[in-house]
Amino acid sequence: MDILEHINAVRREVSRTGETATVVMRRTYRAEPEELWDALTNPERMRRWFWPVSGDFTVGGTYQLENNAGGEILECEPPKRFKVSFGGPTSLLELRLQPGADASTELELEHTMSEPPAPGGSGALWVGPGWDGGLLGLALYVDGELPEDTNPVEMAESPEVLRFNEQAVRAWIETVRASGTTTEEDLAEAAKVSMAQFAPDAEV
Repeated sequence: MDILEHINAVRREVSRTGETATVVMRRTYRAEPEELWDALTNPERMRRWFWPVSGDFTVGGTYQLENNAGGEILECEPPKRFKVSFGGPTSLLELRLQPGADASTELELEHTMSEPPAPGGSGALWVGPGWDGGLLGLALYVDGELPEDTNPVEMAESPEVLRFNEQAVRAWIETVRASGTTTEEDLAEAAKVSMAQFAPDAEV
């Protein structure tokens, strides 16, 4: 896996409105919107690249990632967009799909936190690197690079993915710094916590 290629394939943004912090990520996939939508919403396919999930996948229903976050299905417009709460009502996740050139799709992920876990944009370091891992898994899956017996939860702990996580954290540090949405002190503290979570053997 070319770690830097996958890191650079994602465009990252952080913004802040009052106490609300928003993370936006964009990546282009070699799949048409309908195909990518199915990979993003079909539980049997999601467990191949992301996480085992259960629930009522209709607007107003709830979902649960196994031993992880859950939430409510708030909006859904196949195959264009869906919006869910993620781990609580103050954490909202929206995915948007736009058709691109040559049967590709641009995926835009927006995660808004009205009660971020760290001051200002530094809260992005709690969630951004994790979503980087999800977008990586989706890319490997749609490109046919994941063996049938791959367990993405176990893969997340592999040395290669931990090296990827380290680079993702560093990319988010620079993204938050460039956004001007937090202080250097708060950014440094968030960076330590993020690195300890996503790449425990690495140093900031």
